Amino acid sequence: MKFDLHCHSHFSDGILSPEMLVARAKEREVDVLALTDHDTIAGLYLAQKAADECGITFINGIEFSSQWGKGGVHIVGLGIKTDSAELNSAIEAQNNARSGRAEQIAARLAKAGIAGSLEGAQALAGNAYVGRPHFAQYLVNVGAVANINAAFKKYLGTGKSADVKYQWPAMATIIGWIHAAGGVAVLAHPCKYDLTRTKMCALIKDFAAAGGDALEVVSGMQAHPVTEDLAKIAAANNLAASCGSDFHLPGQAWQELGSFPSLPETCRPVWELLGFAA
Repeated sequence: MKFDLHCHSHFSDGILSPEMLVARAKEREVDVLALTDHDTIAGLYLAQKAADECGITFINGIEFSSQWGKGGVHIVGLGIKTDSAELNSAIEAQNNARSGRAEQIAARLAKAGIAGSLEGAQALAGNAYVGRPHFAQYLVNVGAVANINAAFKKYLGTGKSADVKYQWPAMATIIGWIHAAGGVAVLAHPCKYDLTRTKMCALIKDFAAAGGDALEVVSGMQAHPVTEDLAKIAAANNLAASCGSDFHLPGQAWQELGSFPSLPETCRPVWELLGFAA
């Protein structure tokens, strides 16, 4: 069976609707799919309905933003119960934080002489929360910068005038939310953070100590030695192994649905914790 346990719809920072996402997963011969939008479960019902209609097994998921040291990390929750009061309170808190951050970014851009950025970013975001990429696209649209990279380099990047920091909840807090909703907590794409291997290992160790359940050993297309190394680190920390494309939009072959290496045979697959047999 082919599992893809990390992907995004237009309810967060993906492009496709949940229905289109599931249809693409079917085309890519994915057997078990988890939708893991950032800090929202808004697309799960639609994805579940579409999956039922086309014969894909669907798993409720979410991806929470968390804090480790001075940087942000992402924790995926798999198999969550959407009627969990604690989960829904957590989502509301995260989205309120995002809204407040967006307002602060807009205020700073206004101070820099760029008006209407909040409304413009909201229009671009549509169903999703407003994030820096939407502000960046707005800056391009109004001619303030030439391209997305320039928007970050001039206004939105680290240390720039519209760079608004936010202290996300600690990993133990996020893991607690996921467990309260009956889910499994997975540390997402550990190699995609700007960390040395030593610091990455420290992050994984802290995640396990905080009650985490699994490590994303495979995230999209990656080199075999990377996969093998992460498998060993997961085992050393008594963590199960997860895998996913981290799909956001078509045209990115390295993050295409279902297109990634298999988990090493030495791994304990996370789907065993979810009650599945491959």
